[in-house]
Amino acid sequence: MNKSTSDYLQRLAVLQDAARSGLLAKGGRGIEKESLRVRSDGSLATSGHPAALGAALTHPELTTDYSEALLEFITPPAADPAAALSRLRVLHGFVHRRLDGEYLWDLSMPGVLPRDTEIPIADYGHSNQGRFKHVYRQGLAVRYGRAMQCIAGIHYNFSLPDALWAPLVGQRDADVPPHDTQSEGYIRLMRNYRRFSWLLLYLFGASPTLDRSFFAERLAKQARADSDAHPGGLALLDDQTLYLPYATSLRMSDLGYHNDAMRERRPDFGSLPRYIRGLEEAIAAPYAPYAAIGTHQDGEWIQLNTNLLQIENELYATVRPKRVNLPGERVTHALTRAGIQYVEIRCLDLNPFDAIGIDETTARFLDAFLLMCALEDSPDDEALQREADANFLAVARDGRRPGKQLQRTGETIGLDAWASALLDQIGITAGLLDEAGQHRGGVSHTDALTRQRHLLNTPAELPSARVLEAVRAAGSYAAFGLQQSRAHAATFTAAPLDPECTATLDALAVSSFAEQRKIEAADDIDFDTFVSRFGKTLSTTD
Repeated sequence: MNKSTSDYLQRLAVLQDAARSGLLAKGGRGIEKESLRVRSDGSLATSGHPAALGAALTHPELTTDYSEALLEFITPPAADPAAALSRLRVLHGFVHRRLDGEYLWDLSMPGVLPRDTEIPIADYGHSNQGRFKHVYRQGLAVRYGRAMQCIAGIHYNFSLPDALWAPLVGQRDADVPPHDTQSEGYIRLMRNYRRFSWLLLYLFGASPTLDRSFFAERLAKQARADSDAHPGGLALLDDQTLYLPYATSLRMSDLGYHNDAMRERRPDFGSLPRYIRGLEEAIAAPYAPYAAIGTHQDGEWIQLNTNLLQIENELYATVRPKRVNLPGERVTHALTRAGIQYVEIRCLDLNPFDAIGIDETTARFLDAFLLMCALEDSPDDEALQREADANFLAVARDGRRPGKQLQRTGETIGLDAWASALLDQIGITAGLLDEAGQHRGGVSHTDALTRQRHLLNTPAELPSARVLEAVRAAGSYAAFGLQQSRAHAATFTAAPLDPECTATLDALAVSSFAEQRKIEAADDIDFDTFVSRFGKTLSTTD
């Protein structure tokens, strides 16, 4: 028996013991879900964040992301993802009753967008903290354009019980801090996630189409140049809809949410210190195109700095190591102080066929998939990571092409064959999670796996394939999006909402405004000084 096999069997034994004891059913699951607000005709809402939802700066569960129109739902962590999904459903019921004639756009790619300058950037009030968040978003606008920032998705937050990491990693050195061992385990998981996450795009990608207005400025430039080409090889499905025939997720492709300036600076998942060092170097690295823009325009801040990244959040990665920060603490400092607390999975499109964008079957499969990533060997090999990035892009743009092939450790393999092998591996961890009893009578992890096996054998039922056919039937991407958004709104407004939940959320909205006023009253320095101090807190990690 070689060492690799021996280590795998040791990790498997640890998980089997954790399943029998019930430890594996613990940990944390949380969901962050974005949705654009739109008018009754499907066009982007330009109204302010609804006051009935509370203050976006301070509300713990209802806030905004990039745009004032881009709502973000955040569920508290729960051991069982079913609890997170239940809370997400409650939040949707509450929000739908307070949108005053508007809808939630229930697809990842935006519908009909106005001119870039007319897309409203999120406003968080006049405190230094609120202005900082707004200027950061102004910086995203001048760097990438506002349309790209209107893309919505689901982030799935996942953690295993802290007590599981030392035996799982095999750490026996008493001098090693527990959080270092835990971070090593999460980093291993993240390396495997990058290698295998193309499978999630294939199974759950739901953005093969988009509205032409997303590329309006680029298309206008091409028209002036008398070019008939569309960005990235996209084709016209109808007069207003662009698509790729075998795409799974344009959102996660090079046509969607991406940072060209960071293309040659991939996140380093060799270790947590290496990841932090690379992130801090990017935040400190001057970048000439951004320097040409400057930090001010007409005396107003338009970006926080002119470096590759303004702050840590600007790193667009499909997975991130995370820790809840102390007040005012930078992301890198929190990770340095206490290590990785959970991982944030960022590649999920909104499922337009589900009223909250994600269902329990998907969540159960994600848990089994991520546990498989913690179980399998995880070589620290840069060539494998480059291969993983290429596979991810290939599946995003062309994953449903019959006979699609990928690269696995330098050799060509059919997507179907590799997917089938991965599902076999996930079957082991799905069984362990079911043994731990986490699903408590709901959808089992094995049931979730069976569903994905079915989709692998019937690709016409994949979400991306279904979306493409539904867009054709509706006549355009915009028409399909509005159809789904109206249907989901009707479902929520017709269903009763628990009065106690309503009262609690109404009270939370009121208290969030009080908290925002408290933050604004506490400012004792001007904004320029605030930004300068924040920038000076960056220190390269050894």
